[in-house]
Amino acid sequence: MPTTPSAPHLILFAHDRWANAKLYDACAALSHEQFTQTFPMGCGSIRNNLVHNLSATRGWTNVLNETPTHDWLVEDAYTLEQIRDMHDEIYDAFEAAALKRPFDTIIHRERNGQSYTFTVGSIITHVTTHAMHHRAQCLNMLRQLGFTELPMSSGMEWMLYAE
Repeated sequence: MPTTPSAPHLILFAHDRWANAKLYDACAALSHEQFTQTFPMGCGSIRNNLVHNLSATRGWTNVLNETPTHDWLVEDAYTLEQIRDMHDEIYDAFEAAALKRPFDTIIHRERNGQSYTFTVGSIITHVTTHAMHHRAQCLNMLRQLGFTELPMSSGMEWMLYAE
């Protein structure tokens, strides 16, 4: 078991980063064609799912900071190395924004003319489970590309094997 935080939000943050790193490591073995191959699920390709997760995390950081939303990252425009390079900055900003107020803080946001209300805690939960959803799609894509040993990604694997 890793040096594990005991607070659920810190566990979610640590697991999310670890699982992303495992997926990025597995993707390093892919050719450009495999990394960008279209599948009838998720955002269409492994690359697009990874970029989508970063865009969503960045967008939710804006919600937490109550600042205007950045434009979405262009899904078809990044290499794996560029995705890795953006990851820590985006996740650091998200975690900092998530931790600056109590989890029951209510945030109001408008999007496309619709008004929404969230708590900080619900945003943390959504972002980390949303990322897991898209990582699972990536694992399915890797399986379809012939990977027989998929990268570890579950919370249990993180508890047992993360360093």
